Amino acid sequence: DAMRGLSQQLTTGLPSTPRCSPTITDRAAQHCRAFLRQPFSSEQARQGLQTGRRGRCRVGRQAAAPLGQHVQQGLASSSGSCSSRSHVPRSTPEHGAAADTEVRNLAIIGSGPAGYTAAIYAARANLQPAVFEGYQAGGVKGGQLMTTSEVENFPGFPQGITGPDLMDRMQAQAERWGAELLTEDVESVDLSQRPFVINGTDTTVRAHSLIVATGATAKRLGIPSEEQFWSNGISACAICDGASPGFKGQELAVVGGGDTALEEALYLTKYGKHIHLLVRSKNMRASKTMQDRVLNSDKITVHLNVTVEDAYGNNKGQLAGLHIVEESGEKKKLPVKGLFYGIGHQPNSGFLNGQLDLDDKGYVKVHHGQVGTNVEGVFVAGDLFDTEWRQAITAAGSGCMGALAAERYLASNDLLVEYHRQPQEEKAKEPEKEKEPKQELSPEDIDLEETKHRGQIALRHLYHTSNRPLIVFYTSPSCGPCRSLKPIVFKLADEYHDKVHLVEIDIETDADIAEAAGVNGTPTIQLFKDKARVENLPGVKMKSEYRQKIEALL
Repeated sequence: DAMRGLSQQLTTGLPSTPRCSPTITDRAAQHCRAFLRQPFSSEQARQGLQTGRRGRCRVGRQAAAPLGQHVQQGLASSSGSCSSRSHVPRSTPEHGAAADTEVRNLAIIGSGPAGYTAAIYAARANLQPAVFEGYQAGGVKGGQLMTTSEVENFPGFPQGITGPDLMDRMQAQAERWGAELLTEDVESVDLSQRPFVINGTDTTVRAHSLIVATGATAKRLGIPSEEQFWSNGISACAICDGASPGFKGQELAVVGGGDTALEEALYLTKYGKHIHLLVRSKNMRASKTMQDRVLNSDKITVHLNVTVEDAYGNNKGQLAGLHIVEESGEKKKLPVKGLFYGIGHQPNSGFLNGQLDLDDKGYVKVHHGQVGTNVEGVFVAGDLFDTEWRQAITAAGSGCMGALAAERYLASNDLLVEYHRQPQEEKAKEPEKEKEPKQELSPEDIDLEETKHRGQIALRHLYHTSNRPLIVFYTSPSCGPCRSLKPIVFKLADEYHDKVHLVEIDIETDADIAEAAGVNGTPTIQLFKDKARVENLPGVKMKSEYRQKIEALL
């Protein structure tokens, strides 16, 4: 197998690549992927070997001389053709992950502005990076912008753009230039060996360089009853859950004093009767523009220097209010139906297991004032190291720096292998949307042979007439996690196309259905069999968990 990849390299000569890996098996693996789709004979190997020996390419001459004898011995014992796949020695994958037989130039962990920008620059430099977008750990794929309603300060969008739309465009641009996107979490990395080993949920990748751009996750307040009311009145994402029926027309509270908290308070004015902004210090830390918007809103009351001690509920187990301590020291009850957190973030660095230098808060330390770390060949980008600016544009800039630094590292260490290709489309296009199920307007419009449906008319009809398990998928238009989960759920439904029915419910359009179902946030999936609800699954779960639940109903 190594001979096949090497022979392809010797045949082509790679005259445009001045530096390549000195490790023959690695180099062979890096060049064989596309070639292995074609039949390969021993005669081609001989021709490639001869071409390499007499060619002008330095890689060909150096590789042919020491391996010539081994290649000829391999050819002598070969049956005339090699196997259809290559197998390169590598670390044993963890948790049943599939082995990636290539050694990559670069792996990128993370998919926010930093991760996608790094992917764009690396892909355009012909590095063909493998990008672990994430799925469940450390937030949703696309990062914190997936829970941001309007981005008004990202250059190039004079009318503003939603966070999820911006991430969709960045993702499409990275794919267009050849980045390989893996929608799975990284469970561990091994930086003690070369190449580095990245163990994902389903895939294990080896790479000569690594960019870590895993960002940060919203902090929780840690009050005693937090778990009791989580997703039942308490949330860390107003954009995801604010449209829930239980919050409409109600008094709500937001904790925090930065841009995130103020943005959530402003967003909630679309749904809540009145919003209480609970600032735990004497001043708000948000930008002057955001402060002015909040102070000028007659639907928001700002409480300064307030402490939230706990929450209390009603006889139905739902959040009914908060126990707070005001600046004067007076304790009082604040009746609210919802509490939203906007109190900062904590870095997603736990999976590194101490292999990179961290500060006392868990942020990665950078060296030489740039994006390098204490491990040569490992770079960091975005909010995982930026403790000062924390903007989408600065995260994107650091992603660019990380990609350029990785390319220089690979070239200077004779590790760089270029993959020359054209972008998938000469003209950039809008990201493709997953085909949506149609909205049925009457029971006569419903085709029971179809798997995917939309709206309350379809739900009511299928609930009473379908003999299949029923998947009800609750979403909202502004929900970033819904956007990430939707193609996964739709594809899962397609796998069971003649065994289940799926109905998507927009909780804003069909608020009465969501309220009757007790949905307090999106995304939420409920499973029914024989008119009985058997599962309630709020938030984003692993695809394997959804599949397991569905299989149990079949």
